[in-house]
Amino acid sequence: MKIFCLLLALLFVAFHGAAGFSRPPKSLMRCGYRGTFCTPGKCPRGNDYLGLCRAGHSCCRW
Repeated sequence: MKIFCLLLALLFVAFHGAAGFSRPPKSLMRCGYRGTFCTPGKCPRGNDYLGLCRAGHSCCRW
């Protein structure tokens, strides 16, 4: 019975800790230097997408 309690506690800790790592937080890029710019929505045609610079804004390269 003691082993059952120990296993139950270990399973609880394992699944409780796994819930916090389901999706890593997205980091925002520093944009607006060396030919990059921040624009709302998608990057204009002909520009490369680099990442997010603000919520809802894309960091693009000229």
